[in-house]
Amino acid sequence: MDRLLSMRVFERVVDEGGFAAAARALDMSAPVVTRLVADLEDHLGTRLLQRTTRRLALTDAGHTYLGKVRSILQDIDEAHAVASAHTQELAGLLRIHAPPVLASYVIAPLLAGFRALYPNIRIDIEVETLPEPPIEDFDITLLGTDDRFDANIVARKVIESEAILVASPDYVRRKGLPATPEALTGHDCLRLKMPQGLQRQWRLWRAPDTGAPVDIDIQPVLLANHTDTLLRATLDGAGITSVSVDVVAPYLARGELVRVLSPWITGRLALYAALPSRKFIPQRTKVFLDHLVQQSQAQAERALKACADCTTHRKG
Repeated sequence: MDRLLSMRVFERVVDEGGFAAAARALDMSAPVVTRLVADLEDHLGTRLLQRTTRRLALTDAGHTYLGKVRSILQDIDEAHAVASAHTQELAGLLRIHAPPVLASYVIAPLLAGFRALYPNIRIDIEVETLPEPPIEDFDITLLGTDDRFDANIVARKVIESEAILVASPDYVRRKGLPATPEALTGHDCLRLKMPQGLQRQWRLWRAPDTGAPVDIDIQPVLLANHTDTLLRATLDGAGITSVSVDVVAPYLARGELVRVLSPWITGRLALYAALPSRKFIPQRTKVFLDHLVQQSQAQAERALKACADCTTHRKG
């Protein structure tokens, strides 16, 4: 027996003044309503309602029990409302996990705008690079992957992007531009650390027709496991590096960097927002995800325009 349901039915029978009226109000059949009240009486071992052909009357036990039932059901409804409000309200703490490059270039730029829209949502960001981020411990975990990403997790794709080669105007003046991928062997290459054995190779595709890749053996003059370090060195004229177009778009637009070997790319990337569960997603998480997707897509459009403008300017 569903005791909670039986209690609600009993309360409604009393409030409606009869089994048939309660059945209509609850969208149940009259026999089911009658059976639930009878089962409740059997469970309690006492009669709650005095039935006559004309009316229902509470017994003394029924009168006492009804008072307790109303209090219990009210407490349950209030508890449900509190829990539901926790999910639905646009307030509370939003916990985010992101590696450094995504925290700096994806999350940080949109925080001021998001806070202006939702001032009652507080944000706690954990910035670290882990092989297996603790997705269950955070509301949102940002994952930067290549286009072959296929993991058994709950995740929403935020944006797709490309990794391109860039250098500073100062470097280009001193060293010139490589005309072909093979010419990279004669340039100062700044490389993000990769799995063992892949440090001396860049794989390039000719976009948008990616076709077969070209593997170029290089001797990096700088290896780092930190994108910002490589970017800073590139801006200072240390060499050519590979980085997501979304990250370097502002530098391309301001002329602080130029694209190298357009339209060749060094990879296709994707940004995912992983969630601990598909169910019971708080409203604050949903609105942040929507804001993240909207702003990231707008940034991607600006990045593509910056690349196009940069290429057009160089041709001109």
